[in-house]
Amino acid sequence: MGDVHRLIEGVGRQEALRQAETDADRKAVEAALSYLGDEDAGVGFLYSGWCQAALPHRKLADDAVWRLETEKVALLVEPGRRAIPGGGTVFVGVPYGSRARLILLFLQSEALRTNSRDIELGRSLTAWLRRLDIPVGGKSFRDVREQAERLSRCHLSFHVQQGSRAGLVNQSIVDNAMFVHEPDQAGQGSLFIETARLSETFFEQLKKHPVPLEEAAIRAISNNSQALDIYCWLAYRLHVLTGAKPITWRALHAQFGSSYKRLDHFRERFLDSLKVAAAVYPAADIEIDAKGIILKPARPPVAPKLHALGGPAKSQGSVAPLFGTV
Repeated sequence: MGDVHRLIEGVGRQEALRQAETDADRKAVEAALSYLGDEDAGVGFLYSGWCQAALPHRKLADDAVWRLETEKVALLVEPGRRAIPGGGTVFVGVPYGSRARLILLFLQSEALRTNSRDIELGRSLTAWLRRLDIPVGGKSFRDVREQAERLSRCHLSFHVQQGSRAGLVNQSIVDNAMFVHEPDQAGQGSLFIETARLSETFFEQLKKHPVPLEEAAIRAISNNSQALDIYCWLAYRLHVLTGAKPITWRALHAQFGSSYKRLDHFRERFLDSLKVAAAVYPAADIEIDAKGIILKPARPPVAPKLHALGGPAKSQGSVAPLFGTV
């Protein structure tokens, strides 16, 4: 892949948009243009487990459990409960969609930047969301607030198996809930009353297995949850490859398409999202064939020296021994 970058370089912005034949092609060109024009060199971090198994894209029933299982990784997310006046509880549902992913990325990036599992919220998250061109108000604010509560109350477990070695994270994401209130009329209200504290188990796994990501890339595809998942997966996988790695459609469907019953429907949507993800990862080298896709070695999206500037996180190479293949 990489055709979109060659097209932009060859014919320019307007002509590249004009030549886009499908809606997916246009989204890829727009993402590439946004990414290429972004001069912010910010770096974010994500626990490697989230690069291999992600949250649902769409809302599930409030009491539904999310389970995603691939050859190497099993993710289980159980919805939390909220007490209701007069007694009793109700399920709040598991987190889903792009907003949940962005909140998770913020929490983990801040934890590694400060080397602390206590994370200041409120204005910090508000400012970061605005950096991603996400308005903090109206429906967008309500979406952020809802996903923050779902993330605060859910319980997750990652089980990663490689040969005779296994890794397990079995914990809530945060130890204290992210309580949210409405902004004031001037729009200056804080999103959150308190700091959030990442659970100790999750924080330790994050420090051991971080994956650095470009904020410019995240910003360009922030409203596309599947493209976000694919970008994070490519950022995690490509730089540790020693040769071409074929991935079958069946394996891709297990990891990215559990909500699609038909493989052909998934394939079409996946390829559209893959175009968008590759548009913000110019070094990505991917071929498509009848059996699936072929990944080829590529440099990581964040250079090692920039990775070091992001905080105390260890080299991404530390991910490979246990979390090396999917």
